[in-house]
Amino acid sequence: MDRRQKKTRAAIFSAFSALLAEKSYNKITIQDIIDTANVGRTTFYAHFETKDDLLEELFGHIIGSAMDCTHTRGLYSDGSAPESVFCHLLQHLRENDNNILGLLSCESRELFLRCFKNGLDELVGSQLVDQHRTADCRIPRDFRINHISGSFVEMVLWWIKGRMKQTPEELDGYFRAVIGPIL
Repeated sequence: MDRRQKKTRAAIFSAFSALLAEKSYNKITIQDIIDTANVGRTTFYAHFETKDDLLEELFGHIIGSAMDCTHTRGLYSDGSAPESVFCHLLQHLRENDNNILGLLSCESRELFLRCFKNGLDELVGSQLVDQHRTADCRIPRDFRINHISGSFVEMVLWWIKGRMKQTPEELDGYFRAVIGPIL
């Protein structure tokens, strides 16, 4: 992707985030996004098919960065990337990239939570469940993935509701202690 395309996508994401801070997801139109981003309709559709694609990509960025163990942009400029993918996700959430915390706690949050959980399912499956296979595991893979992802989402909601008093490292320790027996 060239620099101009990156700049256009950044403008669209910025406009989308600004609009999400003002009104509910369901009330945002493509026209609102292109007006706020100051791009044409054709330009928008060259990058995204729907506003749902914007949403998927917002959550995909965070999930993808956790899957990419070499990712050190911004958050880990001191070179101290966390060992746990969960801690990595929590650090991204604390940084509130693209107003993700606002999305997870707004009136349209059910849609956002579903996108977040769907991304987590893939992450948990590939980075955790598949790496901790045991010969005598009587709990189905899909059940473990669903349980761990759902628990993580609920923990994040608890953290947000409690005004994020715990550090990502503390929460990661709590979470791994709870899911350890499942693996």
